[in-house]
Amino acid sequence: MDKYRKVYLRKGKEQSLDRFHPWVFSGAIAHVDDGVDEGEVVNVFSSDGRFIAVGHYQIGSISVRVLSFDDCDIDSKFWSASLKGALEMRIALGLADSSAGDTYRLVHGEGDFLPGLVIDVYGKTAVMQAHSVGMHMMRNDIARELMAVMGGRIDNIYYKSETTLPFKAELGQEDGFICGGSADNVAVENGLKFYVDWLKGQKTGFFIDQRDNRSLLEHYSAGRNVLNMFCYTGGFSVYAMRGGAASVHSVDSSAKAIELTEKNVELNFSSHERHAAYCEDAFKYLDKVADKYNLIILDPPAFAKHRGALHNALKGYTRLNAKALEKIQPGGILFTFSCSQVVTKDNFRNAVFTAATVARRKVRILHQLHQPADHPINIYHPEGEYLKGLVLYVE
Repeated sequence: MDKYRKVYLRKGKEQSLDRFHPWVFSGAIAHVDDGVDEGEVVNVFSSDGRFIAVGHYQIGSISVRVLSFDDCDIDSKFWSASLKGALEMRIALGLADSSAGDTYRLVHGEGDFLPGLVIDVYGKTAVMQAHSVGMHMMRNDIARELMAVMGGRIDNIYYKSETTLPFKAELGQEDGFICGGSADNVAVENGLKFYVDWLKGQKTGFFIDQRDNRSLLEHYSAGRNVLNMFCYTGGFSVYAMRGGAASVHSVDSSAKAIELTEKNVELNFSSHERHAAYCEDAFKYLDKVADKYNLIILDPPAFAKHRGALHNALKGYTRLNAKALEKIQPGGILFTFSCSQVVTKDNFRNAVFTAATVARRKVRILHQLHQPADHPINIYHPEGEYLKGLVLYVE
């Protein structure tokens, strides 16, 4: 208990931690031992001196991210046990060692009781991303245990955290391989191949969290004219084509995204006349199209990354969905999503409800979608439920 420096809470501020919520907010702290550095492991105590948790200290509104509610050392044994637990769950889910694909999330931050750490697996390469200074400081220790735990499943670990760490920490972090080094960046998901740009792509290079929703889209695609807005890597487009879509149009404002989408279509289909890609703003594209589509996917980037942006984000979701609902053919199906963590399920559903009234269409909900099982939600941390989606039938 005396190995780490201490953080003491204000009286009564331990209640959320006693319910195993993994964050200590700055306003709950009464006193911090002298000399505590950002990223350091600290022990958290109540005002009366009771041990509560051990975690990473960080400057900001979230001051401690809890690693354990047991009094333990954060050492190689801790990392090994935590990573083994994460792998065992993915094996139980049928994702690790699957013959249908080699792409899955191994560690999902708080959802795997490792706040601030994300690890995605693409074939023989694991892409590791730190969202806290503490995880960044321990990246080499984590990588060493990761190679051991994975037992030959991976040969490479690429570290990608330049854009996810607090810029004020001035860590001088650089992306690059911690272990190995490979130019093979083709991953397999449900039998489909995708180029993964872990060097410069968003997140770790691919949006694994939409895997199950892409499979559902494939089920609805046969014979339909599909519009995939904000296509990024073209994941939904590739699944729609395999599902037998009559035509698939992919739209993104990024020329690089369009290039990657076209490469992924070519990677999976020798003939791709059914597919066309357009580098254009989503709203401008929807403004000019007639009612030519009867399956539309709206999967925009996060409209709100903090609570202050929530009001404008909801207006944006309403406007976007209203435009799509106005344009879609009668009998069409709309897949619509929000990945903004601060937008709740009810917020999003109300925005889409408002859009339906604006468009004056008869709309029914077929499915309510969410993130897949390898992006688990810690039951004590409901904030981890970030991906929301609806599948709508539009008359």
